[in-house]
Amino acid sequence: MKSLIKPQAKPALILKQRGVVLFFALIALLAMSLAAVALIRSVDTNTMIASNLAFKQSATSSGDAGVEFAVNWIQAIAAQNKALNILPSDPANPFNIDQPALGYYSSAASSVSLTDDTGIQWTDTDSVAVPSDDTNNKTRVVIQRMCNTPGVPPGPDNCLRGITITGGGQQDILLATETERPDSTIDSYQFRITARSEAPRSSTSYVQAFAF
Repeated sequence: MKSLIKPQAKPALILKQRGVVLFFALIALLAMSLAAVALIRSVDTNTMIASNLAFKQSATSSGDAGVEFAVNWIQAIAAQNKALNILPSDPANPFNIDQPALGYYSSAASSVSLTDDTGIQWTDTDSVAVPSDDTNNKTRVVIQRMCNTPGVPPGPDNCLRGITITGGGQQDILLATETERPDSTIDSYQFRITARSEAPRSSTSYVQAFAF
């Protein structure tokens, strides 16, 4: 009769099989570890990008507040001139005088660069700081009268002018070389406002607007 009991594996075969499963397990563990690291880095990168975009948007919003600050300053000087009966042609008119510490320039001179080291440095000597808002961003403002020549009363051949077209209620801008149209009346001269806002993580935003 044949025996129903299977013979046991030989010791030599058992020795050859030891460590094979561990080897494949280590390879699988390494692959899973690399996948986990890649996933973490991807999540961190997406979070960083979202944070940077949020800081950039915050800086832009602060720049808008800087524009409003500058508009209020222009309106305050205009109201003061009206109360004191100071005409635009008066050399003592504050709009005819460069005031760098207040961020005001009576011309749009090309030498007053806004974005490189040869012009505005965005310090207390050449721009004005806007009161801090809830975001604690640092915002500074420069106001330039859109005239060719600094420090002189504005003239029709020297400055950009805002006009109202008679009958339509529309507004337009005349170039310094253009003459007044017969269907329009001059309202005011143009000002260019540039607000520079700094947010965390070196986020810097420039916002420009025209006022008249």
